[in-house]
Amino acid sequence: MTSTPSHSADLPGFPIQRESKCPYRPSKVHVDLREDGPMTKVRLYNGRVAWLVTGTAEARAVLSDYRRVSIRPYHGNYPLLNEEFEKVVDSGYADVLFGVDPPEHTRQRQMIMPRFSLRRTKEYHTEIQRIVDQKLDEMMSKGAPGDLVADFAQPVPSMVMSHVLGVPYEDNEEFETSAHKLFVPELADEATTELGDFLDRLIAKKENNPGAKPVGLIDDLIVDQLHKGALTRSELVHIAMAMLVAGTDTTTNVISLGTLALLDNPEQWAALREDHSLIPGAVEEILRYVSLVEAFARVATEDIELPGGAKIKAGDGILISCAGVNFDPKMAAEPDTFDIRRPPRPSFSFSHGIHRCPGDNLARLELEVAFRSLVQRMPNLRSTLPADQLPSNNNDGTLQRLFEFPVVW
Repeated sequence: MTSTPSHSADLPGFPIQRESKCPYRPSKVHVDLREDGPMTKVRLYNGRVAWLVTGTAEARAVLSDYRRVSIRPYHGNYPLLNEEFEKVVDSGYADVLFGVDPPEHTRQRQMIMPRFSLRRTKEYHTEIQRIVDQKLDEMMSKGAPGDLVADFAQPVPSMVMSHVLGVPYEDNEEFETSAHKLFVPELADEATTELGDFLDRLIAKKENNPGAKPVGLIDDLIVDQLHKGALTRSELVHIAMAMLVAGTDTTTNVISLGTLALLDNPEQWAALREDHSLIPGAVEEILRYVSLVEAFARVATEDIELPGGAKIKAGDGILISCAGVNFDPKMAAEPDTFDIRRPPRPSFSFSHGIHRCPGDNLARLELEVAFRSLVQRMPNLRSTLPADQLPSNNNDGTLQRLFEFPVVW
């Protein structure tokens, strides 16, 4: 069954605000909408209408169907979630990886995957552990209270991605400032220009000094792709930008909100502290429960009939609700319960199909090292404010962020 009110004014609005008293929880409205079936229509901020998919089978079908479903945001009815997304699209940021279909997507993804294979990712473990230990040392040496976001959750992913990409971390303030501004609508154009200029200068430096440290993915792409004519300079800049932003902002938020979820459920924190073998399962449960990304957007290029008989017409915008699917009982038994003892099962938090996040292995490793180190070195960690008093942003279809997270240990 699908819900199809005749007037857009009758439709529920989307994006859906998170729980006001619990910043790490998506609203149960995602789940409530499933009562009308695994798909329902929603009204976007600009008045356009799109399908919202909350069923597991339907989500898999849409995200796997790259022949009849497009990720390109230039289709007229592509479901942009806010003005900020429009500015990001206009900037050209969406012209690589996360905004292109095959064969462009296949070509670009094959260029970067060697650095993100499971085998290669394991080689980063020592460096990730060093970074995590360094930031915890600095945080603890300053004494309590500390700010978990500013002192730990932000710098760790930024330093890791700098290492992977080959970006000098001493330039972190320049690229981090621009990356954060990307998510502010009125600053998006300026931020894209700044970050693009920074990366273009970095590429030029690497071309003039081949082999100069730090060496990473950008160096690989210069030698193996750019200089062989398989990649344009603009593509390289935008690929580096996409990887740098996606690999820092999301992981920062999962560390912050995941720690908050654990501390707000002290029996879960205690279980993790006492049994470190629960770490991999805890990471999967945090990813599912936090459901950081509001939705994965697509547009149908042909008519589609989904499992159960639901139909989508060519040109229809589609949003796959990350929370709706992650809280589907078919995904997890008693999904409303935060339980790190669940057998590890990948959620939809990294998407599904050909556009699944290429850095999911790296993100999982970072999160495992971060949470294991926190419970080992700060077993008595606690927030100085209850969850409902922590300052967070207004979720508008981007990411849910804690501006600060005061803790003692």
